Amino acid sequence: MLSAYITHPDCSRHDMGAGHPECPERLSAIHDRLLIAGLLDYMAPYDAPLATRTQLARAHTMSYVRALIAEAPAEGLRFVDPDTLMNPHTVQAALRAAGAAVLATDLVLAGKAPTAFCNVRPPGHHATRDAAMGFCFFNNVAVGIRHALDAHGLERVALIDFDVHHGNGSADIFRGDDRVLMCSIFEKGIYPFSGEDDNGPGMVNVGLPARSGGDAFRAAVTGRWLPALEAFAPQLVYISAGFDGHREDDMGNLGLVERDYAWVTRQIMDVAQHHCHGRVISCLEGGYALSALARSAAAHVKVLIGAD
Repeated sequence: MLSAYITHPDCSRHDMGAGHPECPERLSAIHDRLLIAGLLDYMAPYDAPLATRTQLARAHTMSYVRALIAEAPAEGLRFVDPDTLMNPHTVQAALRAAGAAVLATDLVLAGKAPTAFCNVRPPGHHATRDAAMGFCFFNNVAVGIRHALDAHGLERVALIDFDVHHGNGSADIFRGDDRVLMCSIFEKGIYPFSGEDDNGPGMVNVGLPARSGGDAFRAAVTGRWLPALEAFAPQLVYISAGFDGHREDDMGNLGLVERDYAWVTRQIMDVAQHHCHGRVISCLEGGYALSALARSAAAHVKVLIGAD
């Protein structure tokens, strides 16, 4: 059975202006690398659908969803925050990105794909219940997780976030929801300046100092994530897959490399094989140095689909 590869051309029409790091070329860089590496031969392609209002409302307030859609400019760019802008195609792209996570959930839980990778943008993990920020509009992974919980009736879902930035939006949405275990590793002292004190029931957030490197990253996964995941015994695992912790990416300074992303994916897959028949859904988050992004995503996907 082939893993699912979910994307859509609409996701490349969202453009925040010349020189913005969250650029449309991110998706083509990943796609081209997966193609050249032969990894798409192991994956079934799907077009990301548009998320519905009902699906979005499981993770966001309906007033926020309506307001964001109403704010879409007819032309030009509109600022949401100093780093996050909308163009006339942003809402459509954001609906596709969230819809990709919903489709991935349906495919994996129906047994039509063992795993799924959503090569979509805009990213999502900074979007809170009622605010867009940090290049994010809808929280794609959160929409997918709540679909698994509320539409499919799962009782325990794990969210793994290895983006260099703390997923404050995901934490906002899932804090207090005992059906979700969120495990994240991020760099201390950078945007969104949160997460270090956000531990407790359902939250395992590990902030690492700049220049920590792969050894510290792996120690945190082994010492903090894996025991929590084993105890939680998830029925499905989602990944917020951010690759901006790579040593070539100037959005962060953790100093990770491709083999670190392959290694952490293997640990996640081992947990999933033990507890939930290997069911894992990965959604793209950060990663802005295009070559490093493409190489890292390929290393991640190779393990995710069992081609390693």
